[in-house]
Amino acid sequence: MTVDFHAGAPVDGDLDVRWIHGGVADPPIQVHRFDPHTVILRQSKTVHYEGPFLYLFLGNQRALLLDTGATEDPVAFPLRETVDAVLDGWLAMHPRTDYELVVAHTHAHGDHVAGDPQFVGRPGTIVVGTDLDAVQGFFGFGSWPEETVRFDLGGRVLEIIGCPGHHETSIAVYDPWSGILVTGDTVYRGRLYAPDFAAFAASLSRLAAFAAVRDVRYVMGCHVEMRRDGSDYPLGARYQPDEPAPELSVEELLAIRDAAWSIVDRPGVHPAGPAIIYNGMTNWSTFRMLMRGRWHQLLGRRRRS
Repeated sequence: MTVDFHAGAPVDGDLDVRWIHGGVADPPIQVHRFDPHTVILRQSKTVHYEGPFLYLFLGNQRALLLDTGATEDPVAFPLRETVDAVLDGWLAMHPRTDYELVVAHTHAHGDHVAGDPQFVGRPGTIVVGTDLDAVQGFFGFGSWPEETVRFDLGGRVLEIIGCPGHHETSIAVYDPWSGILVTGDTVYRGRLYAPDFAAFAASLSRLAAFAAVRDVRYVMGCHVEMRRDGSDYPLGARYQPDEPAPELSVEELLAIRDAAWSIVDRPGVHPAGPAIIYNGMTNWSTFRMLMRGRWHQLLGRRRRS
């Protein structure tokens, strides 16, 4: 059975979901089906405070798993087992042989690649390397990061955009079928760390220009660190009951872009609509962030004792 990933795109997917946010009853991984061919996973913050979102796009010939989370241990964080169950279920409904899984990353920070070893040796699986040469070579970038390249899952053609600044390997992925633009740690509801701010601001402009000529329904990052009132949870928070929904609008992406360009020459910490931008990592901003997180952890331990 061949799925037509063009007719009716973008589809009306389901984001009416209460995401796990660190409660003691959380499963290690939450699995949410946006539609039958698009799955969003979230790692529990009880397993790792980063609580990243992962994305699984299924096409007619292969699936793409974007990021592998913050934990290597398959007992604490059974990512491969979970992904295998999703793929087995999909293949039961859409039988075919030689179905491939590609494991790639929005960027190479540890909370996005830690689960890679779970997929090493898995039959029919490619785990894309995490250095810049590997990313450029696998996706076929000729002009990085200006070029937008295509990656075909079998009738479901994704577009890959280079967006360094947070990390030199950062990419965004647009899926015309779901209307989702995955922006990794470049854009999300939280603290946007930009050690290379010139590259970061240029990447935001590139994303905004891309979104202006595509039917982007949702801008989806890989974390939520904000409360609904616009303040942020401290670094290391393992319980975030007042999170807003992770998805952003294109208008919010534009607001973040505009905020970034307004502070190009002002290192430090700046509000940016639904996010907070760290223009460089100054000693003072890093110290304040770490101490606030440490104080939050100490208070949590006292409350539990």
